[in-house]
Amino acid sequence: MGQSAEFGKFLKAMRSRLTPEQAGIAATTGGRRVPGLRREEIARLADVSTDYYTRLEQGRNIHPSRAVMDSVARALRLDPGEQAHMFDLLENCAKSQHSPIPEQVVRPALRQLLDAVGNVPALILGRRTDVLAGNRLAFLLLAEFPAMPAAERNLTRWVFLDPRSHDLFRDWETVAAEAVGTLRADIGRHPNDPQANQLVGELAVHSERFRQWWAGHRLATGSAGSVRLHHPVVGDLELNFEDLTLPDDSDQVLRVYSAKPDSPSADSLTLLGSFGAEVLAAAAAPRATEDTDASGAGKAP
Repeated sequence: MGQSAEFGKFLKAMRSRLTPEQAGIAATTGGRRVPGLRREEIARLADVSTDYYTRLEQGRNIHPSRAVMDSVARALRLDPGEQAHMFDLLENCAKSQHSPIPEQVVRPALRQLLDAVGNVPALILGRRTDVLAGNRLAFLLLAEFPAMPAAERNLTRWVFLDPRSHDLFRDWETVAAEAVGTLRADIGRHPNDPQANQLVGELAVHSERFRQWWAGHRLATGSAGSVRLHHPVVGDLELNFEDLTLPDDSDQVLRVYSAKPDSPSADSLTLLGSFGAEVLAAAAAPRATEDTDASGAGKAP
């Protein structure tokens, strides 16, 4: 899967979602044979030739100027995150597929920090949304990632392929869609990561929802938000989360969950922290579900 091809697929997906009304184009008589705008319409809005824009979508011209791509971004009505992703795809086209992928290492001081904030769940997420480290409360809240095989310690994989995540997240689709968007942005920065492409393939095989969202080139909408959970031991919680990119490694993110002071959710977090390994055992107990296929891999609803 060449990155120039992914660049073209992204442009096509963004063009397909844009309606003539959104672009300020007068309606034409007769039906449209393609969803969204035509290539010539985007080319006209971006003030480039149709042939030039066509070559961009086909991945045949991967050296356009910044001014041209800014015009294309405006024509496609890209938001800042989508525009940044577009440039990630463009700038990484020329990177060698044989370039070494740096090892993901969490600094000892960061591990100490996770333990120091032990009264709130905190994780270090790396490339591909790999779970690189976390504190005890994070694993009590979500899942015991350290007990999983190394290849399975991935947040997006767990969200889609472990049926228990469907029970935990009361708004599972929102959480899962954001996970897809985060993974999509990461692959834009690291197009030649074989583990990332393997992960995408595995999720596409097992989850129809993942395939749909991935094909739509959706991206994560922000680095902060809230999440509603139903924990098997302490019940319902409403938590805020913040994703903080680490200054010395932009591929690592510190994710911290917190509850409003003196709220029932804060009390539940305190209660959860008072439990020990038996909580993990109870929460990890397998359940019979139609979301699990014969091989044991969970499928999205």
